Amino acid sequence: MKQLIAGLGNIGNEYADTRHNIGFMILDALAKASNVVFDFNKRYGAIAELRLKNQQLILLKPSTYMNLSGNAVRYWMQKENIELPNVLIVVDDLALPFGVLRLKTKGSDAGHNGLKHIQEILETTNYNRLRFGIGNDFPQGRQLDYVLNPFTEEEQKHLPDRIEKAVEIVRSFALAGPDTTMNLYNNK
Repeated sequence: MKQLIAGLGNIGNEYADTRHNIGFMILDALAKASNVVFDFNKRYGAIAELRLKNQQLILLKPSTYMNLSGNAVRYWMQKENIELPNVLIVVDDLALPFGVLRLKTKGSDAGHNGLKHIQEILETTNYNRLRFGIGNDFPQGRQLDYVLNPFTEEEQKHLPDRIEKAVEIVRSFALAGPDTTMNLYNNK
């Protein structure tokens, strides 16, 4: 069975290590651990494909910038004939403390422009998402600066471990499904 794993972020070196690009970072780690590389010459994003037992995973890093992520997700769902229950969006989340991981099967966009666009394009809030907590330690009105800046030195010490845990959750989602994965990981 095919599954689409879309890690949200912004293309360009100036965004590479920012909080908003944690989706890209997690997919990069999964690709590296699986010995696959991204093809950057694909429509609407960079694509890597890997097999995980009987599952074929299409890893997508959209090239549409965050605010138009839905275009890339819809295109690759249609191109690869992937149903919505087999889609997982990997995204940063201001509402969760740094490094906290939550898998959800539905929910609001919580003010996240990438999720907002996906919701508009897919016309539903019922899609799987893995939320990676980036915290919200910023002055009022400085949210954009916060998400478009790198993690702090202290956060960077813990980042590899948290990314590794996120990769583990993505693999579990692909093999065991969202319900089993939520039971295993959401309260850890």
